[in-house]
Amino acid sequence: MEEPISVERVKEIKAKYEQELLSKPNVVGLGVGYREVGGQMTDQVGLIVMVRRKVPLDQLAPQEVIPAQIEGIPTDVREVGEVRALS
Repeated sequence: MEEPISVERVKEIKAKYEQELLSKPNVVGLGVGYREVGGQMTDQVGLIVMVRRKVPLDQLAPQEVIPAQIEGIPTDVREVGEVRALS
């Protein structure tokens, strides 16, 4: 049985790759949370990559694609729309 991924490990990877991921077009935020698969929440912790809108893979340049996992940590790309701060 595979050992569960710790939240601390996901936080390390988030910090290590934050600048690189946030520099990609369409990415508006990163978080640590439970992955969603097929519209269902799982008990698997991963790196949540928030995007304005999901774009089909065939419409993305290779450098714009979010990998399925980073250093063994699964990613979950979630469409969140435009993020605005309240003033």
